[in-house]
Amino acid sequence: MKIFSSLPFRLVAGLAVGIVIGFMASLTDSVPMITAVITVQALLHQLIMFCVPLIILGFISSAIARMGENASRLLGVALVTAYLSTIGAAFFSTGLGYGIIPLLNIGDIAAGKKAIPELVFNLQFPQVMPVMTALLLAILVGLAVAWNQATAFIALLEEFQKIVLSIVKRVMIPVLPFFIGTSFAKLSYTGEIIEFLPIFLVVVIVVIAAHFVWLALLFAVAAVYTRKNPFEVISHYGPVYITALGTMSSAASMPVALQCAAKSKVLRKDIVSFGIPLFSNIHLCGSVLTLTFFVMVVSQILYGQIPSLQNMILFCFLLGIFGIAAPGVPGGTVVASLGLIISVLGFDSTGTALVMTIFAIQDSFGTACNVTGDGALAMILSGFAEKHNIGEETAENG
Repeated sequence: MKIFSSLPFRLVAGLAVGIVIGFMASLTDSVPMITAVITVQALLHQLIMFCVPLIILGFISSAIARMGENASRLLGVALVTAYLSTIGAAFFSTGLGYGIIPLLNIGDIAAGKKAIPELVFNLQFPQVMPVMTALLLAILVGLAVAWNQATAFIALLEEFQKIVLSIVKRVMIPVLPFFIGTSFAKLSYTGEIIEFLPIFLVVVIVVIAAHFVWLALLFAVAAVYTRKNPFEVISHYGPVYITALGTMSSAASMPVALQCAAKSKVLRKDIVSFGIPLFSNIHLCGSVLTLTFFVMVVSQILYGQIPSLQNMILFCFLLGIFGIAAPGVPGGTVVASLGLIISVLGFDSTGTALVMTIFAIQDSFGTACNVTGDGALAMILSGFAEKHNIGEETAENG
């Protein structure tokens, strides 16, 4: 069955096996067992972090270059709308975090935990360049290629993106369950995991509720801008939401989204065929909202405090860029943003493992929020086309 080969299932399976191994090591006080586990975890963490700058260069530079080459009025509006929705969701989630997380009474779980032994060895894989350097280089290269309409370099960047995507699919995604497993074995050994699970359950419920609030805000904005009934779109999106829950993939949900959106009387048919496939790749409001809240919770749990407002503001603005250029694979948002989580928020390997795991558990709800929100953005784009007398032929050629 497909569910057994899905990334969320493999991550949860790795989590469960890791907890059992850590508990057994703690129960038998087996220092050699946990030493081997944390050594493997350190190696996998080094491998994942080595790939992060490559992901940034491969996806962001190519995405910016393609935008410049194919720039049109509607495409520009679509990109700006998707970015504003994405960072809006991030800031909304940040506000929720500052308001709700202190009410969860998360204590200093790190206090009193069992000591971790030294690594057998610590093999370092230095990154090709720092994360922020890779981000700046990717933006500048992408813009320069677009400005000069350097078609050869655009093709080169697209080939490089395919190469990096193969690294993500064949290296990073396969090792993630093992990284998660070893990380949770470490948490289980120290005794911290007993405190984590009830908190995570509450957090997942809060995030799912926040998805619906954000969707309501998006459709309210669309209704005000277009002066049309948003329920004429929402009423057709039930099958899309359910499909996204089942597939956990925007791409797999796209045929259903196209079919359902085409039934709406307030969405232009040409905007549906143009906007829905585009937004399914660049509009990740639900995933970004989830990730933002989760990093704040994990920071409170592991490090005893929520990240500073300055760091969260920087994180949200940059996360919008990473969301638009995230690789189109399960968990692509969290994989692409690992560099930000580490460089901006200062997370260690345990923190990144926790974020990836809890993100994967609710990934289907984040995807459902993403694809449903696409309907609101398509409504806004239809309104823009009508207000500015953009003909259907122009829109289709976008």
